[in-house]
Amino acid sequence: MNLLEIMRCSPVIPVIAIDDLSHAVPLARALVAGGIRVLEVTLRTQHGLAAIREIAEQVPEAILGVGTLTRHEDFAAARDAGAIFGVSPGLTKELIEGARSSGLPLLPGVMTPSEVMRAREAGFRQVKLFPAVPAGGVGMLNAIAGPLPDMLFCPTGGISQETAAQFLACKNVACVGGSWLTPKDALAAGDWARVTALAKAASALR
Repeated sequence: MNLLEIMRCSPVIPVIAIDDLSHAVPLARALVAGGIRVLEVTLRTQHGLAAIREIAEQVPEAILGVGTLTRHEDFAAARDAGAIFGVSPGLTKELIEGARSSGLPLLPGVMTPSEVMRAREAGFRQVKLFPAVPAGGVGMLNAIAGPLPDMLFCPTGGISQETAAQFLACKNVACVGGSWLTPKDALAAGDWARVTALAKAASALR
């Protein structure tokens, strides 16, 4: 799958930080059961790569991405663990080289029009507006659609269940990223039914 196909598979990509490795597989299964197949497992915790590996092996229905890519070497490690796309908070020469050498499709983070233009110059047409709300939110996306109509966004950062539909209504938005599908108290309690219910509500946003 290419990045555009991945982004169009789900209106919401959950941003997942695994603090307890035993949560990884049941969490992924709960999200998939609710209709959310595209998952971004971040490298923000020590269990990130191990979680990706376990989900890739045990939840084949998931379309698995790795988030918080910040170093060249992260790409190969994530690909080898089973991720099929990557997400980064920004874009640097090192990340561009990492994406090219690994063959892992990258959704890079951008915040300003200049950063969007630099990403386009590097060959990217799909990007992550991050952090979306501090960057200007819906107003920013609508304003940038005029001068840069060929760029497609996955806004992430500060978006909630209540505001996601406003972002998805933007013509240059393919999906949104958010952490509200995986509340920490639900994970701690093993309340996978709640996660599935949140995923069902998110999948209905399309």
